[in-house]
Amino acid sequence: MKDELQYIGEKIIANDHIIAKNVTDIIEKNNTFRLPVIEIPREKQVNFCSELVRLLGEALLDSTPVYGKIEEWSKKAATIAIRHSISLTDSLRSATFFRTVIWDVFTDELEKRKFAAITMLDVSKIIDPLLDRVSSVIGEEFELHTNRLMNVAYTALEELSVPVVPIVEGVAVVPLVGSIDTRRAKLIMDVSLAESSKLNVRQMIFDVSGVPIIDTMVADQLFQIFNALRLTGVQAVITGIRPEISQTIVNLGLNFTGIKTRATMQQALRDLGVHKLSKEQK
Repeated sequence: MKDELQYIGEKIIANDHIIAKNVTDIIEKNNTFRLPVIEIPREKQVNFCSELVRLLGEALLDSTPVYGKIEEWSKKAATIAIRHSISLTDSLRSATFFRTVIWDVFTDELEKRKFAAITMLDVSKIIDPLLDRVSSVIGEEFELHTNRLMNVAYTALEELSVPVVPIVEGVAVVPLVGSIDTRRAKLIMDVSLAESSKLNVRQMIFDVSGVPIIDTMVADQLFQIFNALRLTGVQAVITGIRPEISQTIVNLGLNFTGIKTRATMQQALRDLGVHKLSKEQK
């Protein structure tokens, strides 16, 4: 049995380039993408495929560790696919074509040398898990790439959700819209501290009229932000607490003592000496 596996493994290794060429041909015929020949010449594509074919052949030889090399090849394949905007579907489909072509080799050898069916089963037990691992690693790499893109996009959206708008010298407004969770609260604190120092702000008005819920957690996060600003010499003013929100705050027993509040942003600006100039003043 081992001699037969050894023979098939050596046969695959000896014909790795031919098998890889056949795989490349099938990929080109069946997938929706086409790799730019200028960037990746066809011969380079075939050589890359032949690396995996050789590893599969080596797996059939005695005591040949290839698992780590298979994962390394799969990560490279995923990187190439991502770089050239090849979809995950096409990438996984490409991996299945290796199985198809290699099984064609098994079938030919089975007919020529009259291998027992058990031999083919043993080959399958070795080759199939490796090809399954190729698909798994490619899928994992695509998932990591997608998560990285989502984190970048989420961070960009978060930063846009904390606009610090300078009104006059020393005064800035931070209009908050949407829910505030722990992650966003930290971003509000980081941006507020950074921008107050950058813009030399002494009074910062936080308008929460666009925040749907102010509960114990949100109030605690706001207090931490205001306290951090106070330590840097910035006075925080909160505006836009709606009647229904104020009732909730009272019912929850939340204490806003020490925090300067105003009904509207206009009131807060007026208190700070910022007002609209009349035509005569202009």
